[in-house]
Amino acid sequence: MTTTTTAPRDTVGGGPREGSRPNRRPVRPARILLYVVLTLVALGWLAPLLLAVYASLRPYAETAKYGYMSLPHHLSLRYYSQAWSQGGMGKYFLNTLIITAPALVLTLFFASFIAFALARFRVPGRKTLLILFTAGNLLPPQVMVTPLYTLYNKIPLPYWLSDSGTVYDSYLGVIAIHVAFQTGFCVFVLYNYMQTIPSELTEAAVVDGAGVWRQYWRVILPLSRPALGALATLEFTWIYNDFLWALVFMSTGDKLPITSALNNLRGEFFTDYNLLAAGSMLVALPTLIVFFALQRQFVSGLTLGANKG
Repeated sequence: MTTTTTAPRDTVGGGPREGSRPNRRPVRPARILLYVVLTLVALGWLAPLLLAVYASLRPYAETAKYGYMSLPHHLSLRYYSQAWSQGGMGKYFLNTLIITAPALVLTLFFASFIAFALARFRVPGRKTLLILFTAGNLLPPQVMVTPLYTLYNKIPLPYWLSDSGTVYDSYLGVIAIHVAFQTGFCVFVLYNYMQTIPSELTEAAVVDGAGVWRQYWRVILPLSRPALGALATLEFTWIYNDFLWALVFMSTGDKLPITSALNNLRGEFFTDYNLLAAGSMLVALPTLIVFFALQRQFVSGLTLGANKG
């Protein structure tokens, strides 16, 4: 009697057996090329930052003798403490906080409320308003410098808000111009996001007796958290790094933001670029902290609508 032995099949009912490893797709040359290009681009963006960090840890005499790309003989954090004390960065960080925090909060509040009104109510001419908000971002800021400078010197303010008695040379003037220029972009982004929120949610809130403010604060705003997180990261970076408006609308050196502290690290006849690199790293540190703190919301905001049909 002959016994026939058959090998175990990897499939049951024509499909892969449970626990078997699925067949991997072959890696296409185009995908390999894409990864190579993205890696090179990422390294290109990181190279200046890494070089600045490397230079900030080395004495200037060493880099002057052997070059910036040479191997280090001595590394220390001495330049960071020197940059902090010599640049007076504590005072300038406080100035930047006074400008950035109110400007960021007001920009997001005004933009979210305007976007809510345009997205949820039949406002006459809302498409025209949205186009105007968007078109305002296309205007170069430099075009507005001269008329705004003249206007700021003519608008009076009480002395507890401005030492000069006008909007010029006051924190309020710099905050106002940031809010004015950044609100349009935020309205455009938030309007498009709020359009994707089902209208049944606000209709249910109206049935429950919710007014306009409650619809905005309790329903729409919590659902817009990813978009607000992404915008908060971008707006903080833009407002924090801006130096044009503070330079034009402020004359008192002690009121200038942190970006001006780097000027204090430049000598009249000689500039220690390693010290300047350490100061740049200190200036960039808050933006990195904000990015990593809001990283999840930032990525969620960037991918909004990616899976919509």
